Amino acid sequence: MAKKKKDKVDDELAKMPMPKQPGMPEMSKEAEEKLKSIKQKLEKFKNKVLEKFDKYIMGITLLPPPKPREGEKINKDMVSLLILVDDTDSRKMTKYELRSKLQSIVDNLSKEIDKNIVPDVVILSELWQNCYDAKYDLLQLISMGAPIHDTGMLAAIKIAEIHKTMVLKKFEKYIVSYVLAGSLTQGRATKTSDIDVWIVIDDTDVKKMTRAELKDKLRAIIIGMGIEAGDITGIKNKLNIQVYILTDFWDSLKEANPIIFTLLRDGVPFYDRGIFMPWKQLLKMGKIKPSTEAIDMFMSSGEQMLKRVEFTLKNIGMEDIYYAILTPSQAALMLYGIPPPAPRETAELMKEIFVKKEKLLEEKFVNILESNINIRKDIEHGDKKGLTGKQVDQLLSDADKYLKRIKRLFGQIEKMKEEEDMVKIYDNVLTIIRDVMRLEGIEKVSDVEIVNVFENELISKGLIPAKYLRTLNDIIKAKKDYEQKKLTKQEVEMVKKESRSFIKYLVEHIQRKRGREMERAKIRVKYGDKFGEVLLLGKNAFIVHDIDKEEREITKGKITPDGKIENIQKSSLEEMEKAIAKVEIPEKVFIKESIFEDLKGLFGKDVKVMVNF
Repeated sequence: MAKKKKDKVDDELAKMPMPKQPGMPEMSKEAEEKLKSIKQKLEKFKNKVLEKFDKYIMGITLLPPPKPREGEKINKDMVSLLILVDDTDSRKMTKYELRSKLQSIVDNLSKEIDKNIVPDVVILSELWQNCYDAKYDLLQLISMGAPIHDTGMLAAIKIAEIHKTMVLKKFEKYIVSYVLAGSLTQGRATKTSDIDVWIVIDDTDVKKMTRAELKDKLRAIIIGMGIEAGDITGIKNKLNIQVYILTDFWDSLKEANPIIFTLLRDGVPFYDRGIFMPWKQLLKMGKIKPSTEAIDMFMSSGEQMLKRVEFTLKNIGMEDIYYAILTPSQAALMLYGIPPPAPRETAELMKEIFVKKEKLLEEKFVNILESNINIRKDIEHGDKKGLTGKQVDQLLSDADKYLKRIKRLFGQIEKMKEEEDMVKIYDNVLTIIRDVMRLEGIEKVSDVEIVNVFENELISKGLIPAKYLRTLNDIIKAKKDYEQKKLTKQEVEMVKKESRSFIKYLVEHIQRKRGREMERAKIRVKYGDKFGEVLLLGKNAFIVHDIDKEEREITKGKITPDGKIENIQKSSLEEMEKAIAKVEIPEKVFIKESIFEDLKGLFGKDVKVMVNF
């Protein structure tokens, strides 16, 4: 344990701004010895302090060198430390006496080790009082320190202070209060405790959006900043951020919401525009009292709780257990290849397919599903008034058995589907290769010849990268290995992955080639400040009237033998895409003179034909 503590101290001290920077000379042996000596002395000092006051020491952190005042000389060898002490249990002396006594003792301990170690004792209540008084210097100092011992409080202050600074920099206009809360301020924190902060946003002067929109917009960004603060500090504890808008917060306060009361009572403001502290003081003085409506609501909560228990038991049988076994059953049918069935059809299909047809499942398990469906129906129709605890236990036990068996069924279905997948992968790859070959003018290639033709006509000519020849050979070999039961599940997944990449590249190759062909059939025009397009597809022409418009207006017409566009009528993007997919674009597309007159009719007299667009 001692070694682990020492390693942690070394890690923290390593963060001190002493490492060699690129281009700097090597650290001298004397400097290295000095650094090593400081580490050893700090470790020794820490151990002595913990030995004497372990129960009360919340953290010891190494502070950055102080900034010298004008004309003041700073001791360059001085090592500044801040020691945070928990004084929540102090009863025998005043907080001032406690701090003075502790300061005197740690001063003597530091002098015994090295006169350049300068510790400063800060008691927790003093730190919080500074926050109540809107003095945040100590928080900023702690956020810049390098902890050499921490029970969790220093890390919480560091990440909250950094997060607060980020939030205020972007949204100071809207932030009313930024408050630390939860177990940290109640004296129950551990190293793994969540770090609870809550932020109140001023929504009293919102004009450009609704209050809900303001809250949602700022909340998303503020939580994102919390993640960023965790990355910056390396603090892994979860920063739990609650965002309130001022109007909702005020309503909750009037309604005696216990959560808001707790936040006011225990919270410590890291930033406040004069809202939080007056409320906190009013609560302390007993001036904030729950309304009559709130008292009545709390009085009736007991009966409501009992009714909720009854409803919950009924709901467990009627909804929770029902869906717990129904949804995986539907998933099994979907995995088999059937569209998601309706709940009432699920048990029947499970029996028909997995029990009778495939013989993968025992009928007694489908009976559990049928029984559960019937219980839900009886409760829904009022034939069954409710469920006892014993009946719920039985339903849970049966559901557990059912789910374990369905999990095994998934494995059986996956194994059966793997064989189908291998055949499908092989067929898909060969189909797409033939499509590419047809684009290059190669027709009717047999499965036996396809590898050689692919290599000679596509790979060797530089149309397809060479690595895809290896992929094709791997897919063909994998199919043979699978047929001989030599292929593992991991290898099947690898082949799937390679084939997806292969097919994606070939599809993109086809699209690029098709795209280049399509450019030959386009006439791009400019009229006014708009751009239009005419696509000549065999005997039809499609006209896009404004290519920059999100919802494009598309018309179509017939191309006459003399090149004119006639019978223009409304069309759609879907119709144009279907026409593009069917038509063969010739290597050269000729435009007759008469079409230029049609362009004027379509786009106006000032139309300009664009070249090399």
